[in-house]
Amino acid sequence: MFDSLSDRLQGIFGGMRAKGRLTEEDINAAMREIRMALLEADVNFKVVKDFVEKTKERCLTADVLDSLTPAQNVTKVVLEELTNLLGKTDSKLVFGSSLPHVVMLVGLQGSGKTTAAAKLAYLLRSQNHNPLLVACDVYRPAADQLQTLGDEMGVRVYRGAGDDPVKIAKEGIQDAIDSLRDVVIIDTAGRLHVDDQMMQEAQDIKAATNPDQVLMVVDAMTGQDVVNVAQAFAEQVDFDGVIMSKMDGDARGGGALSIREVTGKPIKFISAGEKPDSLEEFHPERMAKRILGMGDVISLIETATKLQEEELAAEQEERMLRAELNLEDFLDMNRRIRKMGGIGKLVSALPGGDKAMSQGQVDTKALDRMETIIHSMTKEERMKPDILNGSRRARIAKGAGVTVTDVNQVMKKFNETKKLMKQYMPAMDVPVKKGKKGKKGKKKRGLPGFGGMPGMPGMNPADMKEFQKMLDALE
Repeated sequence: MFDSLSDRLQGIFGGMRAKGRLTEEDINAAMREIRMALLEADVNFKVVKDFVEKTKERCLTADVLDSLTPAQNVTKVVLEELTNLLGKTDSKLVFGSSLPHVVMLVGLQGSGKTTAAAKLAYLLRSQNHNPLLVACDVYRPAADQLQTLGDEMGVRVYRGAGDDPVKIAKEGIQDAIDSLRDVVIIDTAGRLHVDDQMMQEAQDIKAATNPDQVLMVVDAMTGQDVVNVAQAFAEQVDFDGVIMSKMDGDARGGGALSIREVTGKPIKFISAGEKPDSLEEFHPERMAKRILGMGDVISLIETATKLQEEELAAEQEERMLRAELNLEDFLDMNRRIRKMGGIGKLVSALPGGDKAMSQGQVDTKALDRMETIIHSMTKEERMKPDILNGSRRARIAKGAGVTVTDVNQVMKKFNETKKLMKQYMPAMDVPVKKGKKGKKGKKKRGLPGFGGMPGMPGMNPADMKEFQKMLDALE
């Protein structure tokens, strides 16, 4: 979504770094470029004006201009101001002490509200909650859609009877009490535009259910118009935060950059994609870094850590600790990469990754070809890669519909990964399990890697070059 803005800002900072020393005239020229970039991204003009004024004032101080690295300091100032624009701190769901907790979703029709309700239920369930979805949109087939999504995710949906959304909402809360659900997510009706009937209905449901949190779902694709809609809801329903949907679209992103400053309401979640796990908590600083081309490795590490904790089997873990990988392990690594969003998401999280993706420098189909080749091998060949001689590789290539060179490339990448793991074995930080009754080995620091590949939890900035090597070995 922010590709165009990100390219413009990175180009501006690249020109500043080339100059070494900066003058007041250089700062003024850069601020003009930043102003134009933000306006072209459809950011609210008042927001742009305030942002540029604050940034310019900070950049013109002696601490910046007289420093040894003024361009880096300007980038730091812009990062901090951009983070402030998106929200100074992370904003999480806030629940009261009484059960069940109630979350009410509001928004226009077509904003992705029903889908966001289901995704939120999926997220809360992964955090050890037991949610209930309540379908209060009685005017269109949204209740059917919510039921379908709930069935797919294994989340109970209360639909009630009749066409009174306030009554359905109250009955839904009672159903949650009866079925021992600790969170109720109410999906309300929307309209194609803001009208009195929709607002009154939302107010009535809010008064009847006394929700812990009211979240407005907005479509990031609508650009700056999102701000006007959000202001109308803020005045009449007084919501607590925003879920920004369709962040994977090709809109310019002005709404996401404007809404916090104009309405005073924080973005709590963002959604990019249709998968149930595509809703994630919004982190202002991480988003600001992504926009400035600095990547978002922290989110990547968190995802990898979660997958590692959930899935890494003891037997495979010990093989990895000894750097005795086989091609079955390699297949499992690829599967974990897919669960993290694939090669594209991994690369996008690295500094400069978004630009590399937009320029087509990353082969996102590499995993597919690799898996096809490995699946064309016998079980013995996958477990003992050393037996792959010339005739076996020729047979594998024929079975996979590729050339022998392609098979050789896969084996080269596999051996490079294995070599990297062996090289960094002394830095490992993964607990070793010695059988069902054995004691766990002590933890060490951790290898650079990701997901099923060891060491992502222990990765720090000093590991980034090694992490890039690991990525290169898998592409």
